Amino acid sequence: VEMGQVIGAAGLEGPEVDIALSNFARKGYGEIESGEVTADPDADPDADPELAALERIDTGETVDDEALLDRLAERGLIEREEHTVRSVLLTDDGADALMAGVEAAETADRLTPEMLTSGEWQEVEFTDYNVEADATEAEAGKVHVLRQAAERVKDVLVGMGFQEMDGPHADADFWINDALFMPQDHPARTHWDRFALDVDPVEDLPEDLVRAVENAHREGVGPDGDGYHSPWDEDFAREVALRGHTTSLSMRYLSGEAEGDLEPPQRYFSVQKAYRNDTIDSTHLLEFFQIEGWVMAEDLSVRDLMGTFEEFYEQFGITDVQFKPHYNPYTEPSFELFGRHPETGELIEIGNSGIFRDEVLEPLGVECDVMAWGLALERLAMLYTGADDIRDLHGTLADLEFLRNAEVIY
Repeated sequence: VEMGQVIGAAGLEGPEVDIALSNFARKGYGEIESGEVTADPDADPDADPELAALERIDTGETVDDEALLDRLAERGLIEREEHTVRSVLLTDDGADALMAGVEAAETADRLTPEMLTSGEWQEVEFTDYNVEADATEAEAGKVHVLRQAAERVKDVLVGMGFQEMDGPHADADFWINDALFMPQDHPARTHWDRFALDVDPVEDLPEDLVRAVENAHREGVGPDGDGYHSPWDEDFAREVALRGHTTSLSMRYLSGEAEGDLEPPQRYFSVQKAYRNDTIDSTHLLEFFQIEGWVMAEDLSVRDLMGTFEEFYEQFGITDVQFKPHYNPYTEPSFELFGRHPETGELIEIGNSGIFRDEVLEPLGVECDVMAWGLALERLAMLYTGADDIRDLHGTLADLEFLRNAEVIY
């Protein structure tokens, strides 16, 4: 017969129809093909094992077919609960003790202030303590591995003559990217990498600096400067986003916006969070701690930059630091830093560095050299704790057992 005729005669509605048709074919009652239902004359619905099992369960009888019970549970027709039954029997020693008689006594397991006040302690029998029994493990709180690492980094950099910077996590794109000579059509400034905020744009930017930065983007700096010849929109520069790197702090300090004009030599750093729309994997998260730093002085060289890193990482027992030439829009020359993981032996990228270009420094009014870097705190912690996945350190998948037991070795 036609399927519609069968459904109408059955009086079923909604999901009941799908359940009936599915079980009709699954249990071998017949076939459904091209909208027609054909019954198997040899099929016996009364011999349905599922129906028989439901009837047995309803009368309190047992069903031993585990696969059948699983199928009924998946269909929501039964609920399964597990119970454990234990039998306790007296041993021969126990029977002897019972025959000899057992004296019951009420004892106290601790001395309380009330017992001392009332004098009751003199008459109470105290329970003997089993000093060989396993004690309950108490897991007290401890300083997080990354917080320990951050504090150690601060101690090291202050010891090297640096001062700490501070500033907003959400900032104008001008400070985050434009002042850093990042072109506005750079892929890192799109929504694919950037967390833009739906708030009012920043109005109080220093106008002279905005004009100088815009000119650097359009025309370049110096006789050999050429700029980007790409669109530059002041409205975009005033939009607010979560900082993708803490170099926005460096721009605020170098321009004099944070603490007034600075005279060389100067050394500044920060250990704060940055936010990027990265793909999460063993070395990337959407938020991370960046060790930002820069040195302002006359006649700085790549040798000064490398020597600073070697001295810094040596404080953490890391002596195998390698450098790889790199390209950044804001530094030239530029280097990526790599450190060797103590467990896996592989080289892990741990930072980026370079000497700021004239296109960055001249609009800020800086007339001497500035070398700068951004290092990953989590990857530094991975090197000296042996963690092979950044998600073990923080985030929703953090390994609590690892964090409880990890040793921070300086």
